[in-house]
Amino acid sequence: MVENTGNIEALLQEDRSFPPPDSFKEQANIQDPDIYRKANSDPEAFWEGFARELDWFQEWDQVLDWKPPYAKWFLGGKLNVSYNCIDRHLTSARRNKAAFIWEGEPGDRKVYTYKDLHREVCQFANALKSLGVKKGDRVTLYLPMIPELPIAMLACARLGAPHSVVFGGFSAESLRDRIEDSQSKILITADGGYRRGNIIPLKQNVDDSLSGNTPVENVVVVRRTEHADDKMIDGRDIWWHDIIWKIYDQHLCHQMVKYVKNHFSHYFGLQ
Repeated sequence: MVENTGNIEALLQEDRSFPPPDSFKEQANIQDPDIYRKANSDPEAFWEGFARELDWFQEWDQVLDWKPPYAKWFLGGKLNVSYNCIDRHLTSARRNKAAFIWEGEPGDRKVYTYKDLHREVCQFANALKSLGVKKGDRVTLYLPMIPELPIAMLACARLGAPHSVVFGGFSAESLRDRIEDSQSKILITADGGYRRGNIIPLKQNVDDSLSGNTPVENVVVVRRTEHADDKMIDGRDIWWHDIIWKIYDQHLCHQMVKYVKNHFSHYFGLQ
């Protein structure tokens, strides 16, 4: 223990170490004790090795372009975070394993397998596309800790649309500042969120933040607390479940037309 000398410098002196138990170390993904030396001796080869554990649509031409203080990694390479988080697991037994397990404050619970998550992310990515979101467009997320949050993040990454996550505890003014800074065209929120038994009025904060001129064209609202049915603004707001069902209906219709053409075109003269 550090002797209490009555000044803050005494608290900055700490020489103790706390090694993890062997049972914990055995579960580590990296167990090579020489890993720091390898990283220091050849950083480019070290990180290139880890980069090859990901799926790339196009491999890089150069690992590192280092012009102090600026660094550019894996020049010429192309990958997608959403694809690496989800799609590459769908060809193995992992597709039926849990991608994440969620439990809400009221006690509701959901488990998403990689296959489930892939379906949800693709549906919402198509929903965003139907609202005109394309590569480079900014999307703001103002959500509680619910499954729709990572689903929306992965959907944005799938489209190449940068997303800005705003903490659900921030005020309408703070939200407005972040929307203006990012010039987001889409805002994703919920009718409310639970926190310590209370309901945080997220949708009301959104409405307050969007008063006046705003770059936001559409607000997608997750139904979470049943507290915003009378606050949806025509032409701007749309329920998450409504736009998902619309995408699902379009997909189902397309599949039915495709099936008819493939199996009954000779009856109806379809080309």
